[in-house]
Amino acid sequence: MEMSREKLCASKADGSSDSAFHCSACPSDQDWGSTSRGRAKSRSLSASPALGSTKEFRRTRSLHGPCPVTTFGPKACMLQNPKTIMHIQDPASQRLTWNKPPKSVLVIKKIRDASLLQPFKELCVYLTEENNMIVYVEKKVLEDPAIANDENFGPVKKKFCTFREDYDDISNQIDFIICLGGDGTLLYASSLFQGSVPPVMAFHLGSLGFLTPFNFENFQSQVTQVIEGNAALVLRSRLKVKVVKEHRDKSPVHNGIEENGVVSANLEKEVGKQIMQYQVLNEVVVDRGPSSYLSNVDVFLDGHLITTVQGDGVIVSTPTGSTAYAAAAGASMIHPNVPAIMITPICPHSLSFRPIVVPAGVELKIMLSPDARNTAWVSFDGRKRQEICHGDSISITTSCYPLPSICFRDPVSDWFESLAECLHWNVRKKQNNFTVEE
Repeated sequence: MEMSREKLCASKADGSSDSAFHCSACPSDQDWGSTSRGRAKSRSLSASPALGSTKEFRRTRSLHGPCPVTTFGPKACMLQNPKTIMHIQDPASQRLTWNKPPKSVLVIKKIRDASLLQPFKELCVYLTEENNMIVYVEKKVLEDPAIANDENFGPVKKKFCTFREDYDDISNQIDFIICLGGDGTLLYASSLFQGSVPPVMAFHLGSLGFLTPFNFENFQSQVTQVIEGNAALVLRSRLKVKVVKEHRDKSPVHNGIEENGVVSANLEKEVGKQIMQYQVLNEVVVDRGPSSYLSNVDVFLDGHLITTVQGDGVIVSTPTGSTAYAAAAGASMIHPNVPAIMITPICPHSLSFRPIVVPAGVELKIMLSPDARNTAWVSFDGRKRQEICHGDSISITTSCYPLPSICFRDPVSDWFESLAECLHWNVRKKQNNFTVEE
């Protein structure tokens, strides 16, 4: 397979080194190394010849090329599938670029944290006065008395554009996002965008900071570097979740707004059914809720029943979420660039029930078992918690809208540094070596 890939790349290099390379299994308009969200296309390292010779094949640091060769031997090949939704991309080639200079930025600050007031003010002054950018801020952030009563901050505050969660749609108005806080701030930023997500720059000003690689001390130079488009990206895959509920007249809906004031994402109505859709960055958790009985839910994969979960519940997580609740429940930790979905039981009533990893792109469906004694509860990144009854279903698959997180160094270095700094992964005293006498 590697030899055929070398010949393929060499023949491409002989023909035209400046043209975009195509894979026979991909659509005709799909170039190797094309970037996400309509950005300018750049040739990846695995698809370009080595600098010294056009006959050599330059390997990348990833295990797979951006578009794997799908011919096996002289006669076998992969059946072409027009429904292909994913191509594995070389993590080293994922760089941020701008089609046009960014003009608008969304600043998300952790609420009710006095230690973030000064960094928030410094950042907003730098963005508005020195970079002449349009700053979007959530309305409840400006309602903080420390900000509302600050007369020196008044001229800057008047330039802000404000919005309210679940009421105002800002998805097409934001060029990139800056988060001030911890991991929960990044999860909140993800929930604001149910479609394409702008690049996210997250500063570590919270408690854990596994997903926030930037320190705030030198924020001016770091923000300038991002505005100029010189930064690495890690595409954190999200889960597309569809909840279908039988209409029971227990939570009346008026104009798409529930009684508690929360708007359900992409609320639709069918005959006797209520459909809600969510984009989830970490995990979908199905648990037994307040009941004292075990949860009893069926898990289907692409329409086939694979198992029944009896226990406290089940976690369906992304690779990003594998280091969160899933890791606490005994699952392995997966790098964000690995295309996968992890299924982790919570305190299962079976010693042989181990976490499993399934390919990204499959569709999981979770329903209450017909003989379940009680209902179940579901939450999405710890939010929008709701009850699941008999006849309801939860469909989960990989979303085509990842969250592009800006790296401090690169996707590999940042991840292992977070493992060591935040989770103390494999931190121990080293064994002493033998002395000369021994």
